[in-house]
Amino acid sequence: MQTQPKYQSEVKTVVMGERTITIKNLTPILLPKEREQRKREVEQKLFDVFSKYAGQRV
Repeated sequence: MQTQPKYQSEVKTVVMGERTITIKNLTPILLPKEREQRKREVEQKLFDVFSKYAGQRV
């Protein structure tokens, strides 16, 4: 059973005209080895997507 990772929370509030928008960013707290592994996985998936559509330019 995997344990749930803990998250670092960052909250930013921006005022646009009459609206106030609050953005909450949650970043998982990972060990350096886990962080590198996830980074490689994301890079590979992005590469796959860009490779798929790169030849379809109009």
